[in-house]
Amino acid sequence: MREFVADVRPAGEFEELRPLLFSIAYRILGSVSEAEDAVQETWLRYEACPTRPASAKAFLSAMVSRIAIDVLRSARVRREEYAGQWFPEPLLTDPYEDPERSAELADSVLMAALLLLERLSPLERAVFVLREVFGFGFGEVASAVGRSEAACRQLAVRARRHMDAGRARFDADRREREELAGRFFDAFREGDVAGLRTLLAADVKMVGDSGGKAPLWGKGVFGAENTARMLAAFLAPFIRIGGVVEPHEVNGQPGAIFRDRDGKVVNTLTLDILDGQIQTIRAVINPDKLRHLGPVADAFEVVRETNQARRPDFDQE
Repeated sequence: MREFVADVRPAGEFEELRPLLFSIAYRILGSVSEAEDAVQETWLRYEACPTRPASAKAFLSAMVSRIAIDVLRSARVRREEYAGQWFPEPLLTDPYEDPERSAELADSVLMAALLLLERLSPLERAVFVLREVFGFGFGEVASAVGRSEAACRQLAVRARRHMDAGRARFDADRREREELAGRFFDAFREGDVAGLRTLLAADVKMVGDSGGKAPLWGKGVFGAENTARMLAAFLAPFIRIGGVVEPHEVNGQPGAIFRDRDGKVVNTLTLDILDGQIQTIRAVINPDKLRHLGPVADAFEVVRETNQARRPDFDQE
């Protein structure tokens, strides 16, 4: 009796390229869940292909890009109707590494960079990601987005112009960011208003993305004094109810994961640092954007307990 053996080569090739495909899709979409779905759809289509491409990398990168572009076009409508500010889903670890493009990969995953990418059209965004971040040739980019090489060059120029205009907002030395972030979390843990104030830019803003599904401090907290006082006033009662703040790199920049007493995720926090000061603090509180990090806490209940744990004399100077 003849024994049939499944061809495992396509699966092996795909798994080797999965980190790259996810990284491309995440930068185009700004969503971990949507990027994972795009990668899975890419596998289903690849598995169904009757023939194998000469270059699995080029073929699959083009396929996942086209899928991500389609998803982004439909997501744009939802994001325009989103309740409050929309932020990318937090990414703790980028699975793809390329030593020759480490700077481009690191810069493009920052929260501020992903928010700048949101200003581009889906085609501009895909071209920028494929060309400027991952270094694909214009021929490969053209094949991926279904446009001529000349058109892709124009798309790349426009996208680069938009990105360069906002780059100063997140262009800071990595060592500087880590050192300042360490001082920030020390002052935060100690409830040191004065210490926090020295680390914050005068016009710092603290903003959040709750999607209308979690408590939020209005449209934001603005100014060093207000932000320092709010941060200092929050932490002590949060810790009293068993809350934990885990400093953790988020989207390649200093940040933290807040957990309740059971270890469930309450929110993530990221710090935008420039010129030796924290310019922006971003919190992602929308539970739908945190589920890939593990079990999610009831943020409304956490805030209620935190407020009950406040002491009348907790007013740090």
